[in-house]
Amino acid sequence: MAQFPESGSCTTCAYRPVLFKTCSEKEIERINRTRSEVSFKAGEILFKQGMPASYFFCLTSGLVKLYIEGTTKNLTLELVKPFEYILCPGLFLDKRRHFSAAAMEDSTACLLDENELRHIIRENPDFAEEFIRLLSRQTVFQSERLINLTQKHMQGRMADVLLYLYHHIYCRNPFEMNLSRQDLADFSGMTKESSIRILKEFKENGVLFVDGNKFHILNFDMLKQISDTGKNR
Repeated sequence: MAQFPESGSCTTCAYRPVLFKTCSEKEIERINRTRSEVSFKAGEILFKQGMPASYFFCLTSGLVKLYIEGTTKNLTLELVKPFEYILCPGLFLDKRRHFSAAAMEDSTACLLDENELRHIIRENPDFAEEFIRLLSRQTVFQSERLINLTQKHMQGRMADVLLYLYHHIYCRNPFEMNLSRQDLADFSGMTKESSIRILKEFKENGVLFVDGNKFHILNFDMLKQISDTGKNR
């Protein structure tokens, strides 16, 4: 169950994200007065697809996955790590969540009131520009993901996921991940059985060493080649 820890202050936060570096101290104080901080246990849902949306999330610790709930299986869009935002384009369209979010590990997040952000967007052009840049970056990334999922072979899709985890989430090699085999399958747009088979192929071909949830990329060049060509040949 989500918990409500004792909050710090946006005005003294040492990790104030880039978006809010464009704000005046008065604007930061307004955001701080209306925000709330919530903690989630691993596996808990932050919000569900289709729910009304009235907050932006800034993750302050942990790891969260964003995913679309399909009729037969889910599709993971991306992972969010500390001091990144969970934006919601639906706030400006139909005030609905168009994807779900779940904690992959114990996590905390600041919930930022939509009305305050709207006010700052109208009053602060630098903030508005940075906000549009963040939203555009997320849209471009998710569009490229969908293109790759529909055009690449399964080997290429799995290579994309492994490179994404290395470059953007764990930033070390080897890395021990919090994703299950089903999570990997949802992230790469395939069945769990297929994802396990592809990982076995990578291991047999000397691309990857796998021991439980510990992953060691042994051949970056080959993995990048598989990602670029979309197949393991």
